[in-house]
Amino acid sequence: MANKKFIISGTGCALADFLYTNVSFHSPAFEKYRSQKPGDGGLSPGKLVFTEELEQFAKVPYSQILNELTKGSRAASFNIGGPSLVSLIHAAQMLEQDDDFEVKFIGISGKDETSDKIRQLLKETPVDFSEYLAESKKPTPFTHVLSDPEFDNGHGERTFINNIGAAWDLTPEFLPGSFLASDMVCLGGTAITPHLHDNLHVLLEKAKSKGAFTLVNTVFDFRNEKQNPEKPWPVGDSEWSFPNIDILIMDKEEALKISGKPTVSKATDFFTAKTSAFVITQGAEPVFFYSDGKVFDRESGSLKVSNVVTQKIRNREYEGDTTGCGDNFVGGVIASVAKQMQQNPQKKISLKEAVVSGICSGGFACSYHGGTWFENTPGEKKREIENLIGAYYKQRRHK
Repeated sequence: MANKKFIISGTGCALADFLYTNVSFHSPAFEKYRSQKPGDGGLSPGKLVFTEELEQFAKVPYSQILNELTKGSRAASFNIGGPSLVSLIHAAQMLEQDDDFEVKFIGISGKDETSDKIRQLLKETPVDFSEYLAESKKPTPFTHVLSDPEFDNGHGERTFINNIGAAWDLTPEFLPGSFLASDMVCLGGTAITPHLHDNLHVLLEKAKSKGAFTLVNTVFDFRNEKQNPEKPWPVGDSEWSFPNIDILIMDKEEALKISGKPTVSKATDFFTAKTSAFVITQGAEPVFFYSDGKVFDRESGSLKVSNVVTQKIRNREYEGDTTGCGDNFVGGVIASVAKQMQQNPQKKISLKEAVVSGICSGGFACSYHGGTWFENTPGEKKREIENLIGAYYKQRRHK
């Protein structure tokens, strides 16, 4: 492995993020369109809903809904979004100064202005997007991200309104044969790429048969929440998928919904029995992690978020938002795992080290608006994250 490049290939959700800041989730407009029961198509802080479903819930055009929610304001920013693409960009930025790594994104977009804007921004990142093809007749997927920085006692929260568009055309057959033969295969936010999501078990089994390390990071699954609100969300055929996932990364809501359990404690018991390794994030609360010792060191427990990041948010030194924190967390894990695998191929991976990288990566995302940070020079973001990681280990020693 040391004599060849370590290839990280990812696919899944990639879209345009239109960020609307300072949208109060306690405003009359938000309350008007707030969800009344799971899967009804209404808005919920921290969750995702599709434009079509929201229109059906509200019985008015989406343009009217957006105008009311944002008071007619324009988006504060346009950025690259999506749990797959954003996490891969961050991983690439953490690894770009090391010639031993290559990070690739495979996907599909429409042939439109939004697609052109995404590609222009991607040129400013170290990700190989040569197989991100503008081949769909449907519009490029987008999300309107509503951000309320005062929500949750000032920790902030987002609500996502998504249009799937061209993501309907991202199928297993679209993926090149080389994808599953990569050293690491990352499947991110596939609930917003329905055909991939429904066939995750097939993709994962093929990737493992070729010797790949597999990582799955989830996203709120509105489609299955609407279809079967009382049932656990499937991860492809879950019973077939779980044994072929080397690490599963979820937030609290997703962990509860996928496991079908009412508490984080019971969800961790479920995933301990079903998966080799998993991570559950909880926003500003501690991150839970577990590994059975097969690929990672045998480890379990919880880690607090960064005190430095928390303090910078309180002091208004970080004046961004929480958009992309989870995706950057995943990117930090990807980068740490890849580096550990490349440097010590015979040694088991430290999950705790990877989670710390994730915590600091997600925390730094609060310093800017949107999910993707665009560097002025290579290595700029890596230095920021490494400083946070150094401070984090000091925090651990002095707890």
